[in-house]
Amino acid sequence: MSTLGTLAELPADYVKELAAMSVAPLWPSLRTVLPYEKPGRTTRPFQWRYADIRSYLLRAGELTPIEKAERRVLVLANPGFGVDGMRATPSIYLGLQLILPGETAPNHRHTPSAVRFVVEGQGGFTTVDGEKLPMHKGDLILTPAGLWHEHGHEGKGPVVWLDALDLPLIYGLEASYAIEGQKQAMRNAADRSQTTYRRSGLVPYASLNARRAAYPLTRYPWVEVRRNLLDMAGSVGPGEAIRLAYVNPETGEECLPILGFSAEMLRPGEDVRPRRRSASSVFHVIEGRGQSEIDGATFDWTENDTLAIPTHAVVRHRASGKTPAFLFHVDDAPLHRKLGIYEEF
Repeated sequence: MSTLGTLAELPADYVKELAAMSVAPLWPSLRTVLPYEKPGRTTRPFQWRYADIRSYLLRAGELTPIEKAERRVLVLANPGFGVDGMRATPSIYLGLQLILPGETAPNHRHTPSAVRFVVEGQGGFTTVDGEKLPMHKGDLILTPAGLWHEHGHEGKGPVVWLDALDLPLIYGLEASYAIEGQKQAMRNAADRSQTTYRRSGLVPYASLNARRAAYPLTRYPWVEVRRNLLDMAGSVGPGEAIRLAYVNPETGEECLPILGFSAEMLRPGEDVRPRRRSASSVFHVIEGRGQSEIDGATFDWTENDTLAIPTHAVVRHRASGKTPAFLFHVDDAPLHRKLGIYEEF
């Protein structure tokens, strides 16, 4: 490996005159942007404890009415990027959003794609392009780029969900913006997770000859996913991942273009050691408790906690106690695959 020249070795007037033209020599900084063997990383392995954050989220409901917030969210900011960085990993934004009984988060659409993963509460709903989607704990709801969506609450007590967006990437491209719209007219039919796409392997017959919708299914009920994981566990060997991917039911491809989503079951006392991956990720604990090691750092987690995993990290998961744990994962593997840089080690 060659030793590269430094900025200090160059004449000061030369460097100053280059800077005046907004020009810079590459070689002194080459290893910063193109290191050998392993990428440089700003993301830190980190844990957000829901038990610590929840009271502050509820207080936000007292301090700021929904009319002044539009979306009442506490952002989960990875300390590697700082609080103002507003990102959990280089491409993943996370936030805990609160809505209270009778409130409406107004209708809008935006260029970043988003999902809502329900953490707690009953009576909340999201309306996406006229389709009213009920929100129960563990449900995954898509609000893809450009689709109108609004939130409401018809029940009692707080409703909280985890927002995950590709906002850091879209913002970095200077393409992030939103448009506000009028309240949507809701269709009376049940959402398509309860009708059209109720069973895997079955799609509307007419779709075989039609142009397939980009986002035919926008709600993935946790009750179905959990049952599938439990049924699947009997055929998966010790130490192997019991994991399901959320996909477009018409194409089998990932349901959003940049971020990927999956659910995992950990059997009690069993170590699961996923392969190292080029993708960054986060996981949210739906049920149970356990422990994860991420690049040598150990984290004890419990229900509703959320953790960040940097790219190329060495990871181990283990469920504690006598019952399984269930995790929801978000990663940027779809983006890596499209760019041709996805790797597993």
